[in-house]
Amino acid sequence: MTHGTAGGSDVWQAVSAALGSPVRDRRPLSGGDINEAYAVTLLDGRAFFVKTNRRPPAGMFPAEARGLAWLSQPGALRVPTVAAVDERFLALELLRPAPRSASFEEDLGRGLATLHRAGAPGFGLDHDNFVGRLPQSNRPAPDWSTFYRRERLQPQLRRAVDAGVAPASLGHELDRLCARLDVLVGPPEPPARLHGDLWGGNLMGDDRGAPCLIDPAAYGGHREIDLAMMRLFGGFGPRVLAAYAESYPLAPGHEERVPLYQLYPLLVHVNLFGGSYLGAVSSALAGLL
Repeated sequence: MTHGTAGGSDVWQAVSAALGSPVRDRRPLSGGDINEAYAVTLLDGRAFFVKTNRRPPAGMFPAEARGLAWLSQPGALRVPTVAAVDERFLALELLRPAPRSASFEEDLGRGLATLHRAGAPGFGLDHDNFVGRLPQSNRPAPDWSTFYRRERLQPQLRRAVDAGVAPASLGHELDRLCARLDVLVGPPEPPARLHGDLWGGNLMGDDRGAPCLIDPAAYGGHREIDLAMMRLFGGFGPRVLAAYAESYPLAPGHEERVPLYQLYPLLVHVNLFGGSYLGAVSSALAGLL
């Protein structure tokens, strides 16, 4: 999930200094709703993708850079390489997408399975980050149900109620759900290495037509939450999920858990975009209680 206005000349001076050559040209790119994005060409001919924001939340770009690096470690799927970062901008390699390969969906499914299998040290991460422009706490927890309740569902619900976007009664429903969460989350699994914001807008094809993941909200968690979000907003074909399941079979009852794991992104959307998503939240809760 990625508005704001790009910074002034001082930002571009910082970009030039960090990349080792003056900026010769910058071309605005569409697609983001939090940051300004540009294809930047330097005087020495090198080209980069640069995101800027006049008033970014503190630590947003450094956290994204750390997330990209963490996701790239297993070599499971392509992730853009970070060229430079500071509080005002993030510079990445500039990908020039080619038509998707014939095996794009299968490669994505198998690659995601490999990424999840690569695992994480625990449920959470050693730093907090952001989902869209919202802060996302990754304070580690001893088990998945504790983490999902304490660091995911409850903070988003509290934010929505405090902002007057959601009624307090929704909190009572969520409390009922959380009381049963130990059972509802499914059989114990090791923490997976998650993208954390895996909707269709955060997937692209690279210069070879292979899948590439962008804009993560990474952490260690239950792998079904990535898969549930993929099904929430579309953009992923059935061949992706079939290839994933073949590579890394899912535990029994995973279909029944989809609404549970769509609750978090739905609550995030309530906080980002308003009450139009409350109906979907209520529907998911009703099916789980």
